[in-house]
Amino acid sequence: MQRRELSLQLASVAALATFGLRPGSAAAQGQLVEGKDYATLKKPVQLPHTGKIEVVEFFWYGCPHCYAFEPALEPWVAQLPPDVHFKRVAYGFDEALREVHQQVYYTWEALDLVGTMHPRTFDRFHKQHKPINTEADMLEFAGESGLDVAKVKAAWSGFSVQTKLRQAREFCDSYGVDFVPQLGVQGRFLTAPSMAGDGPKALAATDSLIARVRKGG
Repeated sequence: MQRRELSLQLASVAALATFGLRPGSAAAQGQLVEGKDYATLKKPVQLPHTGKIEVVEFFWYGCPHCYAFEPALEPWVAQLPPDVHFKRVAYGFDEALREVHQQVYYTWEALDLVGTMHPRTFDRFHKQHKPINTEADMLEFAGESGLDVAKVKAAWSGFSVQTKLRQAREFCDSYGVDFVPQLGVQGRFLTAPSMAGDGPKALAATDSLIARVRKGG
């Protein structure tokens, strides 16, 4: 979601996830067009040498585009090959609420609850229309979800979460992220549903970029 598009209607965005990947499309054949299907970073992001290809999703809980992308993204992540490492980096555009929305994700991560609470958090924002804009909202949500509220509160303000908030800001700046959702590949490339055409095409483009990195291209 670009800054100027924050007021887009969810109904028009949700259609992105329903478009199939056209047989014979450039993304399906791996014939990507730079500047259209993907972008190459002018300055590569320095990543740890892990022996794996890193794919990162930049997202924001308040973004309807990100919410529409989830149904395509989740099964794709589940089938990634062993030499690919996937991670999420929380972002946000509302200056007053950016850190709170990021803090929600990193709290779930600290508690090893991303698998269950990440989709529920998106639903709370977009189905229930109850965004988590304060610590009180977060603790209310934790209680409603049957979680130990005291543990959630401790993680929310804990050192681990505060460290990850700082790292997320630095990582987003390194990639030059200014809209979401986007997918970064090995600190070198960016693609997105809005670039490739829709969610499945962005994932096909990511597959092609992964293959390119794997071959040393």
